Amino acid sequence: MQTRCGRFGCPQFGQTFTRGALIACVARRLSRRDFEVFRFGTAMIRGGMVAETILELFDRQIRRDAAGPDGLYVGDDWAAVLWPPPNGAVEAMVARLRELPGHVEWKHYGHDAADIPDRLRAAGLEPEAEEAVLVAEAAAIAPTDVEVAVASDAFVELASRVFGGRRYDLPEDAVAVVVYVDGEPVSGGRVDLAPDVDFAGLYGGVTLPEFRGRGFYRATVAKRAEIARERGYRYLYVDALPTSRPILERLGFTKLTTTTPYVPVATGRSTAA
Repeated sequence: MQTRCGRFGCPQFGQTFTRGALIACVARRLSRRDFEVFRFGTAMIRGGMVAETILELFDRQIRRDAAGPDGLYVGDDWAAVLWPPPNGAVEAMVARLRELPGHVEWKHYGHDAADIPDRLRAAGLEPEAEEAVLVAEAAAIAPTDVEVAVASDAFVELASRVFGGRRYDLPEDAVAVVVYVDGEPVSGGRVDLAPDVDFAGLYGGVTLPEFRGRGFYRATVAKRAEIARERGYRYLYVDALPTSRPILERLGFTKLTTTTPYVPVATGRSTAA
């Protein structure tokens, strides 16, 4: 059975493939880098088009540009190394992390240098659960028939309840949504809308245990995709745990890479599906 794809062009071959062309057949004629461009498309950036894969665009906008010159992002209660030092020396950055308040972590991505995990362990950090970085075009996420409301206060209340009473602070550039059942919030999530980037981040997905399996998480993803589209964002990304990854992949998300948080020994963080 053929894998059908929409009409697309490959300028390097001087021809246009039509519906019914096999992806596998095309892939054999492309380099690995070209195949990634084929899979994810050429990235559109405000102001023009560049020959940049989605992974390269993600690394530049969400990691390098979001962090300081040394690769470290410092927020009010969360700090993280988003981009590794070019010389591979992690000790100084780990020492800086330990001095910062709130939750701190080193976000190691699957396509970063392979020797970094051993260096981080030697410096006193330990890995938490690996997450899959998934991406999708915001326009590709279909709406559902579940009613979802924009409700920041209700989401903060719900998230704080799910996270064991710990206060959940909503970032300044985030919009939160919830699903209500009998007037009570039972599922929700937030979409982070950082300025001047092409990616909107989906975070904080939570559903009360007794309401799982009813399509509420999927509905919150669809609502957040709608908000991102309306604000001009082309792509969505999620750091997905195994609980949410199958749902997101059924919605059309694709694995881009992985990320593993490394934290100081004997500390941890709460996670959400």
